Amino acid sequence: MTWRVLALSGLGCVALLAAIGGTWLFLLPGAPAQGTAPAISKEETEATLAALKPPKRKRPLIAIVGINDMSETTDYLMPYGILARADVADVLTLATQPGPVTLYPALKVQPHATIAEFDAAHPDGADYVIVPAMSREDDAVVVQWIRSQASKGAIIVGVCVGAKVVANTGLLDGRQATTHWYSVRDLQKHSAIRYVADRRLVVDRGVATTTGITASMPMALTLVEAIAGRARAEAVARDIGLAEWNARHRSAAFQFTRPFALTAIANTLAFWNREQLGTALTPGIDEVSLALIADAWSRTYRLRALTFAATAEPQMSRGGLRILPDNIAADWPASLTPPAAVDMPPAPALDQTLSAIDARYGSRTADFVAMQLEYPR
Repeated sequence: MTWRVLALSGLGCVALLAAIGGTWLFLLPGAPAQGTAPAISKEETEATLAALKPPKRKRPLIAIVGINDMSETTDYLMPYGILARADVADVLTLATQPGPVTLYPALKVQPHATIAEFDAAHPDGADYVIVPAMSREDDAVVVQWIRSQASKGAIIVGVCVGAKVVANTGLLDGRQATTHWYSVRDLQKHSAIRYVADRRLVVDRGVATTTGITASMPMALTLVEAIAGRARAEAVARDIGLAEWNARHRSAAFQFTRPFALTAIANTLAFWNREQLGTALTPGIDEVSLALIADAWSRTYRLRALTFAATAEPQMSRGGLRILPDNIAADWPASLTPPAAVDMPPAPALDQTLSAIDARYGSRTADFVAMQLEYPR
């Protein structure tokens, strides 16, 4: 009798959870809101560029800081790769502790220095500090270091959910800001922060924030323009395959929808069909294209994006960053190797990767990935 009661109780709980889950899914919007991103006035663009002018040096010093365990892949690598390519500043990648930085959801890199080594070499601080999303948004060491850099006059740039790290420093109190669409409510929990919709980049009195992951591309180009002028930014934009890089954005186009939720659930539950996609690490590989490709494929929830090389030695990227291979191997099965997008400029590489994801897993998964990357398609 007792077992029967327990079984019926268990079935009842399952039925209740299914009913709650079904109701939750039913109440989600079926599709993102349609519309056009509002135009950005010339005056606003000029004000943004003026606010991002180098605060100290003619040739600025830019520090990209991360914690060693799980800083976001594209947030960390894209600003570095674009700014290094532009050659308008000295750009360094930093970590809070010695050793490599394990990025999320893919890749592992050896940063140029620790924050302690940076402080010893540059006691007057950086001109810009770029803050990616991190697995621990309240890491005491990085929060205190960002505060210290701001006190030395650095412009702080929170990329994507890096805005939440910056929020924890208190530097966004009383300022306008934005962040990845999924974390807007978290940012709004800070009552002193004024969230701004429909902008990919928001700058307010020495602190800048961006929307989701791919917003680091227009953010980096905007920095190039602020530092070295429009012509230099246009040349870099052509080189990476991006037609424009203004702050135009339609926030309502990115939201938690029923197809998004169903795709996340279905792809997560398909645990028996996991794949490992291998990309060969070669000398001079474009770190921005590699980051976008690895990030996008990993966010399908269907596979793990890995790198491989013939030896365990780090491979030097195009911009001079050492990337560590995940596997030691001479080659990888052709069916589990991404298309040669890694040899393309970053923006076309991402477009081709999303098309390849569509072909492999369907349009819903491609849209699911683009939504996570906050990438307008």
